[in-house]
Amino acid sequence: MLKKALIGAVALTALTAAQAQAQYSDSKIKIGVLTDLSGTYSDLAGKGAIVAAQMAVEDFGGKVNGVPVEIVSADHQNKADIASSIARKWYDAEQVDAIAELVTTAAAIAVREVSKEKGKIDLVSGAASTALTNAKCSPTGFHWTYDTAALANGTANAVVKNGGKSWYFLTADYAFGHDLQAQTERVVKANGGEIKGAVRHPFPNSDFSSFLLQAQASGAQIIGLANAGADTINAIKQAKEFGITQGGQSLAGMLVFITDVHSLGLETAQGMMMTTGYYWNRDDETRAWSKRWSAKMDGKMPSMVHAGTYSSVMHYLKALAAAKTDDGMKVADQMRALPIKDVSGFAINGKIRADGRMVHDMYLAQVKKPADSKGAWDYYNIVRTIPGDDAYQPLADSKCDLVKK
Repeated sequence: MLKKALIGAVALTALTAAQAQAQYSDSKIKIGVLTDLSGTYSDLAGKGAIVAAQMAVEDFGGKVNGVPVEIVSADHQNKADIASSIARKWYDAEQVDAIAELVTTAAAIAVREVSKEKGKIDLVSGAASTALTNAKCSPTGFHWTYDTAALANGTANAVVKNGGKSWYFLTADYAFGHDLQAQTERVVKANGGEIKGAVRHPFPNSDFSSFLLQAQASGAQIIGLANAGADTINAIKQAKEFGITQGGQSLAGMLVFITDVHSLGLETAQGMMMTTGYYWNRDDETRAWSKRWSAKMDGKMPSMVHAGTYSSVMHYLKALAAAKTDDGMKVADQMRALPIKDVSGFAINGKIRADGRMVHDMYLAQVKKPADSKGAWDYYNIVRTIPGDDAYQPLADSKCDLVKK
């Protein structure tokens, strides 16, 4: 009897010690994937981002220090007020510990404000604006996959150096489009180029005829598309229909995803230059992970947003395990301290800076000619690797108040 009591006491002591060492509120880790499930960006993010987050949890083993992990999801409809409302409900009533993906800059910034107030982690993959690591930076906020500075430093640099000196912009009329145009103008001017003008279009938009005619009339060599997703696809298709590209002007898609190229087809997209944070067919590691994701997504291949969501959620889980708590500030400290590596092949040479920017290598890619493609989704030639420190805004230029000057 005494022996059983001693064993019971030892077991209770061990359990109490384990609980003291690892403290997770509500005995569950809950990660919300907040994305566009029905609109302009649903193909490049959407359901595929939810699948990527679920894969990260499965690959991690489904638990953190014995505590189960759950993925929940919602559609923010690309609207800041809806995104903010969902985030507040998740944090206050549903015990969500972190929110991931967050395509659309307006939605991401709205959630960033709520997350900062609540001391919760946000993992931005789909939104692009550099504001997220400047004026809107947060101690618990991370910008993972790409941003407008990296896009401009890659694509605009290449286009200008290839002779595209004069530019006119078609710009999505919200924070992302404005920032992407500004970042691209910076690079064009720094390389001796000229800005002929710009026109802003509603977001989202389906009819680009009047905007394209203004761009055509400008006489600019390059029509820069400072938009994304279905907006970019529609603009490129309509430019071809109007004979704009046949007339000698070229299009520069400043944010193009592999899902866009798939929708356009190689016949239309061939030769286009772009900057990406991920390409599924880059090496054996990216192919292996992408084929696993593809099997869950009806044969599609992942965009950089999908791979970035997996990578950010996996790193968050590792930080949760190391911190032995779901306290946002303590987990954020671990995220900055731990090396970044996962089986997706994302985040080569990755590191997290004080401003929350996850710096990693980017790739300048060119869309293949149809005859050069060796199979489904084999769309890119990687022209060169852009080291992360060259791709992203220098930390010294950051306006984030977390950066010590």
